[in-house]
Amino acid sequence: MDLRIELHGGLEQIEPSAWDRLVGANDPFVEYAFLRALETSGSVGPQTGWLPVHITAWQGDMLVGALPLYAKEHSWGEFIFDFAWARAASQVGVHYYPKLVSMAPFTPATGRRLLIADDVPADEVRQGLIAGARAAADEVGASSIHLLFLTQAERGQVIELGLLPRLSVQYHWENDGYASFDDYLARFRSRKRKQVIKERRAVAESGLEVRLLKGPELGDLEWSALRRFYRSNCAAHGSQAYLTPTFFETIRETHAHRLLVAMAFEGDTPRAASINFTKGAHLYGRYWGCGAHYEHLHFELCYYRLIEHAIEAGLSHFEAGAQGFHKLKRGLLPTEIHSAHWVRDPHLARAVGEFLPSEAFSVKAEIAHLMERSPFHRT
Repeated sequence: MDLRIELHGGLEQIEPSAWDRLVGANDPFVEYAFLRALETSGSVGPQTGWLPVHITAWQGDMLVGALPLYAKEHSWGEFIFDFAWARAASQVGVHYYPKLVSMAPFTPATGRRLLIADDVPADEVRQGLIAGARAAADEVGASSIHLLFLTQAERGQVIELGLLPRLSVQYHWENDGYASFDDYLARFRSRKRKQVIKERRAVAESGLEVRLLKGPELGDLEWSALRRFYRSNCAAHGSQAYLTPTFFETIRETHAHRLLVAMAFEGDTPRAASINFTKGAHLYGRYWGCGAHYEHLHFELCYYRLIEHAIEAGLSHFEAGAQGFHKLKRGLLPTEIHSAHWVRDPHLARAVGEFLPSEAFSVKAEIAHLMERSPFHRT
């Protein structure tokens, strides 16, 4: 196969339909509109420490593969953290930054990173994209390459190309053929089920009206509230508000059909909301914010109402974001999260390679322990 590999400092020269032809059926975050909105809004770029260096593979004039990739001067916004690696590098005199990271920026959602057309030899394209990433690392002087939130299948494929596997954990929900939310709760142990019923009742009796709205159904009032809630929640947690106001304006124009918003109103006034994305059979929770505290409202907008929707819509999979042991009580179970890594310095690479198996053992043990605390009946 005659393959040409190119490096791009942004998506502006790539045809959107050609890029989206490579994207899977359930992943809204590597679609052209989402990634391009991050670029044009200034949410990624030199000012945020996420510099696009996307890799593409071409057969003649046809785009047959792509790897969304970013050069980074820090490790924030990734959710699979390597701060200890950076410290270890510093101790042995290795410059850890810049490094290259492949993921949808600030979006800890599982998906394919190596986007490959269906009608080409996938192995050759995959090898070409990884070789392109290595060439990009040489060009920018990167210490390492990190492919984050991989599918399990892709993890195995890139390990064969010499990358080191890493294991971490998130809490995901899988549809086990539930007929309704009541059927879902019926599989909980009694005490856990009563707790969920109590929390939902508190919201129902709060005087708030919870509405589930698709992106095109949102008006100026709702979009303004989403921007406000996002920034206030970032401020409350001391995190950087990467998404600029322009990002929300752009997404409204180009990607609103992927949004699903759970919003609580007091009269006609939005009081809280969760911003979620959906595509195919998958649902992804991303951002939450509120203007005032209401007991258990976070659980209703970020978990219960979305699980209820997933059951009614026949969705198979729901990811509610990174971290959060409290998710376990609501029926989101610990799940293995995969990443793969290449480290340039041989001494650092050896240290990382020796550390990762023991870390993976600990993660598996943690998952087994957490599963014992699942709210579901033991059977």
